[in-house]
Amino acid sequence: MNSMKHTKTSCKTRIIVLLLCVGMLLPLSACGEKKPVEQQIFAMDTLMDLKAYGKNAETGINDAVAVINGLNAMLDPELESSKVYAINHAQGDSVVVNGQIAKMIQTAQTVSQQTDGALDLTVYPLLRAWGFIDADYRVPDEATIEALLEQVDMQKVQLTAMGDDGSYLVSVPAGAELSFGAVAKGCASNYAINAMRAAGVTSGVISLGGNVQTLGTKPDGSDWNVAVQDPNDTGDYIGYVSVGETAVITSGSYQRCFTQNGKLYHHIIDPATGEPAENKLQSVTIVCPDGILADCLSTAMFVLGETDALAYWRDHGGFEMILITTDGRVVLTNGLYGKFTPNGDRYEYSYVK
Repeated sequence: MNSMKHTKTSCKTRIIVLLLCVGMLLPLSACGEKKPVEQQIFAMDTLMDLKAYGKNAETGINDAVAVINGLNAMLDPELESSKVYAINHAQGDSVVVNGQIAKMIQTAQTVSQQTDGALDLTVYPLLRAWGFIDADYRVPDEATIEALLEQVDMQKVQLTAMGDDGSYLVSVPAGAELSFGAVAKGCASNYAINAMRAAGVTSGVISLGGNVQTLGTKPDGSDWNVAVQDPNDTGDYIGYVSVGETAVITSGSYQRCFTQNGKLYHHIIDPATGEPAENKLQSVTIVCPDGILADCLSTAMFVLGETDALAYWRDHGGFEMILITTDGRVVLTNGLYGKFTPNGDRYEYSYVK
């Protein structure tokens, strides 16, 4: 283990996702629907904000909170009562899980296959070795990284449907460990929005750290405005994107990081090297209807880097993307043309086809 001194930065402070709320509280046609029901909770190591409008808003918020808390209890790999802990300590045996966990694994495996392993949920031991789990940051030695890389392989995660009851069997090889950190909040927002919809809510928004997911449009029928954080000034934003019902999810090198001997190390691990991805990207924002897929893609595209991420977008489609580079550029896919409003001239903005 490298024993050199390091300095912790403020990167672990919660991400400020700015929801630009101009016009969100315009009067509605029906009485009692002018103001939203709002609730703030702490789960998945993140401060989360939920907002819903209409006569079913309170029920919808309560149902969404229950979904998030339930997932939080299932997905914490350090919690002995969680499903993930059971999987990681089953010594290769199978563990019964529900459809929510199965959907995350299926989506992550698909993205992993399509990106040659850029996304891998089995890098958890490496995250621990770098100190990103307990915030005791350090740079592991090469031997440690090489040994842990032997256990990294998303395709060795086995998922088998048990029948018509929606349950599955999951197993990982003995010594390997899963973590859903790259997709858990996307899953939580997806299912929380579904819970709000099932309760009769037609307009709402959930902000889970760097994840925003919307339900319907604003009460007046206009789009939501979701700001994209400035990685060089986390109290500000580089612009905002106007969206209807969708997910807007960001992964960035500034979210969890530390500096040692003048070098920045962040939590987005490249599964090929066992080290933080180095590709001149500071953040990747994905706009996609499916929060689970958007969360997977934000990590995978960051690991791929600008050129390969854009190639993936051209080949597969189904989402839009905002890349912020270390040389001061903001690269947007052309599906966001007319939907993105820049904030100032600190960056060079361009669209790609």
